[in-house]
Amino acid sequence: MANIFEKHIASVKDFPNEGIVFRDITPILQDGKLFQEATHELANYAKKRRADVIVGPEARGFIVGCPVATELGIGFIPARKPHKLPREVERASYDLEYGSNSLEMHKDAIKPGQRVVICDDLLATAGTLRACKQLIENLGGELVGAAFYVELPDLKGREKLPDLDVFSLVQYQGA
Repeated sequence: MANIFEKHIASVKDFPNEGIVFRDITPILQDGKLFQEATHELANYAKKRRADVIVGPEARGFIVGCPVATELGIGFIPARKPHKLPREVERASYDLEYGSNSLEMHKDAIKPGQRVVICDDLLATAGTLRACKQLIENLGGELVGAAFYVELPDLKGREKLPDLDVFSLVQYQGA
């Protein structure tokens, strides 16, 4: 199954910065049946992890996570960039392979003890993932897994959270 997804991920060299190969999931999203199948694969993973809620980091995590939550009939919690949420927030900062940023969640977004799965488009250096984990734990949730369309194993993101169960549809070795 990974092969079918891999064929529909565009590789864009030198975006957003020189030396980076951006893995663009847009072709999957444009194909209704393929988008549905990718969503179904991530939803099956989250169901096995007994997720109570899905967290998706801005912005592609919204696209990936919302349909997963809908398929499972559970809630979706956005992890937003700073100053986008209207109520009291918890904030965590992180570094990316090409910069740094912060994410925020409403302080009442996760109930203590809720089982959370993060859904996003890409696992690279795990900066975003680690920030989401910090937010989830600060709010009393239990991060039980993370699911991605694409993983770049050479950047060792999975190794930065060795106790976290991680699922990816496609893995790209090298550039």
